[in-house]
Amino acid sequence: MLVDSNSKLSPLPLSKGKEPSSTRLSLYFPVSTVRICSKSYLTLENGKVFLTGGDLPALDGARVDFRCDPDFHLVGSSRSICSQGQWSIPKPHCQVNRTPHSERRAVYIGALFPMSGGWPGGQACQPAVEMALEDVNSRRDILPDYELKLIHHDSKCDPGQATKYLYELLYNDPIKIILMPGCSSVSTLVAEAARMWNLIVLSYGSSSPALSNRQRFPTFFRTHPSATLHNPTRVKLFEKWGWKKIATIQQTTEVFTSTLDDLEERVKEAGIEITFRQSFFSDPAVPVKNLKRQDARIIVGLFYETEARKVFCEVYKERLFGKKYVWFLIGWYADNWFKIYDPSINCTVDEMTEAVEGHITTEIVMLNPANTRSISNMTSQEFVEKLTKRLKRHPEETGGFQEAPLAYDAIWALALALNKTSGGGGRSGVRLEDFNYNNQTITDQIYRAMNSSSFEGVSGHVVFDASGSRMAWTLIEQLQGGSYKKIGYYDSTKDDLSWSKTDKWIGGSPPADQTLVIKTFRFLSQKLFISVSVLSSLGIVLAVVCLSFNIYNSHVRYIQNSQPNLNNLTAVGCSLALAAVFPLGLDGYHIGRSQFPFVCQARLWLLGLGFSLGYGSMFTKIWWVHTVFTKKEEKKEWRKTLEPWKLYATVGLLVGMDVLTLAIWQIVDPLHRTIETFAKEEPKEDIDVSILPQLEHCSSKKMNTWLGIFYGYKGLLLLLGIFLAYETKSVSTEKINDHRAVGMAIYNVAVLCLITAPVTMILSSQQDAAFAFASLAIVFSSYITLVVLFVPKMRRLITRGEWQSEAQDTMKTGSSTNNNEEEKSRLLEKENRELEKIIAEKEERVSELRHQLQSRQQLRSRRHPPTPPDPSGGLPRGPPEPPDRLSCDGSRVHLLYK
Repeated sequence: MLVDSNSKLSPLPLSKGKEPSSTRLSLYFPVSTVRICSKSYLTLENGKVFLTGGDLPALDGARVDFRCDPDFHLVGSSRSICSQGQWSIPKPHCQVNRTPHSERRAVYIGALFPMSGGWPGGQACQPAVEMALEDVNSRRDILPDYELKLIHHDSKCDPGQATKYLYELLYNDPIKIILMPGCSSVSTLVAEAARMWNLIVLSYGSSSPALSNRQRFPTFFRTHPSATLHNPTRVKLFEKWGWKKIATIQQTTEVFTSTLDDLEERVKEAGIEITFRQSFFSDPAVPVKNLKRQDARIIVGLFYETEARKVFCEVYKERLFGKKYVWFLIGWYADNWFKIYDPSINCTVDEMTEAVEGHITTEIVMLNPANTRSISNMTSQEFVEKLTKRLKRHPEETGGFQEAPLAYDAIWALALALNKTSGGGGRSGVRLEDFNYNNQTITDQIYRAMNSSSFEGVSGHVVFDASGSRMAWTLIEQLQGGSYKKIGYYDSTKDDLSWSKTDKWIGGSPPADQTLVIKTFRFLSQKLFISVSVLSSLGIVLAVVCLSFNIYNSHVRYIQNSQPNLNNLTAVGCSLALAAVFPLGLDGYHIGRSQFPFVCQARLWLLGLGFSLGYGSMFTKIWWVHTVFTKKEEKKEWRKTLEPWKLYATVGLLVGMDVLTLAIWQIVDPLHRTIETFAKEEPKEDIDVSILPQLEHCSSKKMNTWLGIFYGYKGLLLLLGIFLAYETKSVSTEKINDHRAVGMAIYNVAVLCLITAPVTMILSSQQDAAFAFASLAIVFSSYITLVVLFVPKMRRLITRGEWQSEAQDTMKTGSSTNNNEEEKSRLLEKENRELEKIIAEKEERVSELRHQLQSRQQLRSRRHPPTPPDPSGGLPRGPPEPPDRLSCDGSRVHLLYK
């Protein structure tokens, strides 16, 4: 019976899709003597199987003979016998008849291996490629008429260096059928230029997401998955550990920028925020300091291995590691990358080891975790052992050791694609040796063959997506005790996270994504509040006593001459101002948020009305005195009579202006509770907590405008009050007999207010100092006003006994008038005596001058003769008038009034 791979084996009436079992076969054969051999021996790839000695299934005694198709030869025995359920020999296979090496045509591969630079992956990938070429060239069923050969250069992971070698590869013979760059920056350059030469580009180490752009890189493939494959894993881990805020730091290259852009989109979809994003070109010192200053905790780092050492040296200096921090790095660094000597950093190995401890890496699964045989008939472990023997250094010290399986499978993917393009042995297909840089037909066929690749490699199942990128699992590792430990796998296509629960944390658990901020309000010192409240209460009591005294003695003439109603308003104003101290000291310690606006309004109205009544009544007194007594001639009639309603109207005008201003303020822009936030404070204990102090304020949207209006108006009143008090300090009037005391009170109130207002604005963030200044200014100004205005009146009434009313005092008006006349007489007599003394002094001076004039006249008459008679015949001139007689009277008068 002839059996091939297309035959349908159904010799017995079995259910569809089920294997024959001994139970079913017991209907025909004894169970104890019949066994079934494996049916895998009934098919042979590239050949035929002949079954003799029975029908299907193959039972004891059945025999199979193997024959290969033309151009193939059998490797192994051509016959096997089923005995006790086992075939007698291993299953053979058919291998293509290869052309001898001397007659095989060479196909050249141009490769760029980065043996140094940012990612020295060529150190392990080049031996892996050479090993793959040996394995492919030794196979008779793959490219039997061709031999793959390698021409390679060291790109140093530098696009500039790669440009030079790309030029040599393209313009120097022989023609290369494919290009194999390594790192992403070089692959970007090569893949963008390759389409101009109709070349396929196959990369083994490029992870840049930008390379997935088919319009820009139409002939690009890679066995290394895109770096964006890390991002779903990172987002899954962020969600697993409950992190909502992360920070990033990247090297400014296209691969990392595009990866980070993709991560930003993914975390946004997951409700995670990138709070801080830093980048650097060569020196990461400043970005790392910025991360520290911004309190970054969960940090994703995207940079090459050499820059990683620079970053973590700065991380150690800034102490950006430990139980409060988690770093996410790329997993394709060498296992001991942080121990490698680097002259560009000044950190020791121990410092670097301490700084990197506990970080997480996400790495594409580059080695098949299942120990199954690949297309090369090797398991992943056998591949690692074979590659290790070819390396010059220990695998941990060899760059690209993790990517070596990808480079190995890249050669196999290329060989299978070329084999499919050439027809697998020359029977059909194209001649690969006819390829040149103008032959797009062969390029298109190779492209289609690559695009349909699907095989089991040492790195796992190899298949390309529509953008030419490899699909794979992600390995999650953590550095524990200086070595990487596997903690999980993630399959992004199925959103399947396999977790081994072997993760370890320095603090015992995953850290928080930010410092736990505890908001605390700064409340007013209760001791200060109670102390000032006691003083204010005593002040209110004093104001009530003064008010009662003034009202009770309002019939006394002395009290009546002080305008007692205005003094009453002053006492009431002081009481209101002192009462404002209580709401001024109330905060969240005493009241809730809903009550805060009412407290704010109480502060404003009590202070405003208290100032208007207290200071306004005093200002009215001093203003009236200045108005009446500074212009003597014009205001003589005003001094005789004083109309009190004018004074009350003035106070009413001042109070009305305040009421109107406060009402408009409250309606248009009412006061409400606002929060002032201060810098975070670190507690003394080593806990991941920050204290965020906050302070409650009464404020409004246009607070500064309203304060400017209010303070400007009140400030002018205070300055004007000081001026009027100074101008009237020497005025004496019985109509307002306490205006000097009022002036003194105005001085004190004005000085305290003018000092306290700006100081409290400056100290508004210091609740105790601001309250102390404001409240004590209110208390002291009120105390001074009450004491200056009322205590002298009490003292006079008590000590002199002037308790009589105005009617009683009228009886003493006569004696009082006489006393006044006597006083005036004494003053006039004193002035007369002073004038007489001045006249006596003047008379003595006149006599002395007269004597001098007589002496001079006698001397002059002796020197000159008498005057001759007038020649005109007139009478002789009389003698000259004596000098003393000429000016005696005038001189006397002049000297008298001089």
